[in-house]
Amino acid sequence: MYTKPSEATLRFISDHRTENVKDLALKYAKNPDIDLLYALQQIDGWQRAKEKLPLWSENHDIIYPKHISMEQCSSEKTADYKREIVTAEQMAHPSSSASRKLLDLTGGFGVDLSYMSTVFSRAVYVEQQEYLCEVAEHNFKVLGLEHIEVVNSTAEEFLEKSKERFDVIYLDPARRDSNGKKTYAIADCTPDVVKLMPLLKAHGDRIIVKLSPMFDHHEFKRYFEGISRIHILSVKNECKETLLEIDYENPLGKVVCVNDNDVFETTMESDATLPMFREPEIGEKLFVPNASIMKAGCFAELCKAFNLVPIGKNSNLFLSDRQSHSHFPGRVFQIKAVCSLNKKELKETFKDVRQANIAVRNFPLSADEVRKRLRTVLGLRDGGETYIFCTTSGKNHIVLRTEKD
Repeated sequence: MYTKPSEATLRFISDHRTENVKDLALKYAKNPDIDLLYALQQIDGWQRAKEKLPLWSENHDIIYPKHISMEQCSSEKTADYKREIVTAEQMAHPSSSASRKLLDLTGGFGVDLSYMSTVFSRAVYVEQQEYLCEVAEHNFKVLGLEHIEVVNSTAEEFLEKSKERFDVIYLDPARRDSNGKKTYAIADCTPDVVKLMPLLKAHGDRIIVKLSPMFDHHEFKRYFEGISRIHILSVKNECKETLLEIDYENPLGKVVCVNDNDVFETTMESDATLPMFREPEIGEKLFVPNASIMKAGCFAELCKAFNLVPIGKNSNLFLSDRQSHSHFPGRVFQIKAVCSLNKKELKETFKDVRQANIAVRNFPLSADEVRKRLRTVLGLRDGGETYIFCTTSGKNHIVLRTEKD
């Protein structure tokens, strides 16, 4: 049960908000005037929110839950993307916007719901942990989200009892078992979304499920019907989550790869084929797809859209001699030189380079092994404006000296 902390505890949180939590635990362990455990939880939560939820961190009335809930909650950027998804649907059907309803069956810290709910007239937060319900109810009020109803229940119990129908149902099933260990199968998540689908279909027009990027999205069609879109979300080129969007009335079967402002959309069932690979040439541009494209594996579609050619069968690096490729979802480099790992060739190719960034794709040596070799042969340090890509084209292991385009 949540109980309001004392004034002394609140002052302690305010005074020490930016300090090291471990140092505070040692220094104030015997202070009887404060609830140290609660205070440290709030300070740790605020510090995490500063990075993950900057807008929330500006509101000092927010209550932060235990570490695991903060670890699992969405970031501000991914939550905002979910709001964009439901906003786009509202714009497509403006006549029904006045009475639109949203249901979140796995409430948690409530970040996703707080963002998505702003375009709904009514929202319901469902969470089986009473403590999280109390935290969420408090936070929704201080955020001015009075239209959100908080319900302490499991997802299954709520759906079985409810007679209400919602425009959108959202779930973020826990990917850990009762012992806290990570699960690697959709059916092992809690709640079991696959088993729950008949009830979800009976209560919602559209269903959005947040899933781990560890899951293979190609397997989703084995478990789910009516897939509208699969969104693969990355932030700063790090894959964060996969969103499964189900709409039985509009099963588009699309895959949407998102990395910050880069968006690449294709179909789940594509007829595109990967072009024949070839070795790179000096002066060409090297195209490196972002993390979402890498996760989706839609390389044939990418080549077709941007007129690219792969360097090798499994290199996932691409070439083009065209000078303009605007809106490419990834990074573009200019190839300055091509060589092998032969010591003489390396010395000639990199004789004027003192620093470089190293990446390895489909290569017999790891990045660390390449880095060690280049340090030994060339005295090369990490960083700088030069980017080295080591890969395989056909039977040849090649080293590319490049610079950002």
